[in-house]
Amino acid sequence: MTKYIINGSNPLHGEVEISGGKNAAVAIIPAALMVDGVCRIENLPQISDVTTFLNILKQMGASIKMVNKRTVDIDCSNVGTTQATFGLMRRIRASYYLIGALLARFGSADVAMPGGCNFGSVRPIDQHVKGFTALGATISVSNGILNAEAANGKLRGASIFLDVVSVGATINVMLGATLAEGNTVIENAAREPHIVDLANFLNSMGADIRGAGTNVIKIRGVERLKGGFYSIIPDQIEAGTYMAAVAGAGGRVVIKDVIPKHLECIYGKLREMGVTILELEDSIVVQRMNPLIRTHIKTMPYPGFPTDMQPQLSAILSLAEGTSTVTEGVWDNRFGYVDELCKMGANIRVIGRTAIIEGTQYLTGAPLVAGDLRAGAALVIAALCAKGQSEIEGVSYIERGYEKMINKLSALGADIKTAYMPEEASFSAREVV
Repeated sequence: MTKYIINGSNPLHGEVEISGGKNAAVAIIPAALMVDGVCRIENLPQISDVTTFLNILKQMGASIKMVNKRTVDIDCSNVGTTQATFGLMRRIRASYYLIGALLARFGSADVAMPGGCNFGSVRPIDQHVKGFTALGATISVSNGILNAEAANGKLRGASIFLDVVSVGATINVMLGATLAEGNTVIENAAREPHIVDLANFLNSMGADIRGAGTNVIKIRGVERLKGGFYSIIPDQIEAGTYMAAVAGAGGRVVIKDVIPKHLECIYGKLREMGVTILELEDSIVVQRMNPLIRTHIKTMPYPGFPTDMQPQLSAILSLAEGTSTVTEGVWDNRFGYVDELCKMGANIRVIGRTAIIEGTQYLTGAPLVAGDLRAGAALVIAALCAKGQSEIEGVSYIERGYEKMINKLSALGADIKTAYMPEEASFSAREVV
């Protein structure tokens, strides 16, 4: 097993480059199944979720060739199976995008129900099922395997209104509709940057998708997609995480290779907290010299404050002057990390979907366990701010979504390193997936 050892209280200074977007990559990689020919995908993040997804495609018969660390050629011409039922599927939540891709290409899919982070309640796929059913598919689940069959082997366009704004359902329905017969309209669609990136990828391969980034997406089905080249957008949440780290630990950092507009919903709150943000063309400068100020946050679908940044901001709000509230407006329960922060001296109470955070003067190092990807990032930030040493287990969660976090933080002046230990030495009884 692996853990991070962090000695806190060091301000961060320097430059950090942001990697390709995790959430965009795990939507674009399965979309390669629908392409007739070779897709060259550039700016891939070097994270375990990407490696897992590429291995899934390889097990299905795809040719995977790494051109360099950030570029891959994917050729799915020889994929003949509609089944994706391997153990790898349970390591990654986004594996359910294979349903839409396989239905689009073959009219059939047998996909193991996915794994990934669990926020304390079931993450339903009812809106995915609603969309596929509207496109003419029959859905059933047996022994953990979801089977989808299109009538007469081909999806057909339809008008679909999503009952809730769902990123996953929007992406899955978009995939299925791309090669469907006729026109599809998705209303109440999610608007996140990685949805726009997926649409741009598909369009560059020959799809006809309009309106991505708005709440109405219109898709005219095409007969085939052809190979081509595409570069993934920068990771909005990775950039936001480093912004939060600087806000908490103090210092001044240039965050490079970003799309500043994607970060407005994040740095708007940081500015309320007294953090200085300078926006440049493809980078931002983050500086925090004075004490943090309380604020109130409610997570919402994009362009609102992202749920994937909620734990990181809660970590630094535990050090802000006054009382802050953080309300989770997307998931039923995403406060599993609060007990870990309280071990460090944070004063946080959770009532329903709201965390009430009383700012404290300092946090102290402690043994910690990451329970999911973004919670793990929050614990790293808290450890960077704390007095003394912290040890964080469950770091495989963190490495699912953050490329070389240890290296990047070390380059900014953080005292952080990786240590290995026998499994029986772990102070955690939790399963790390």
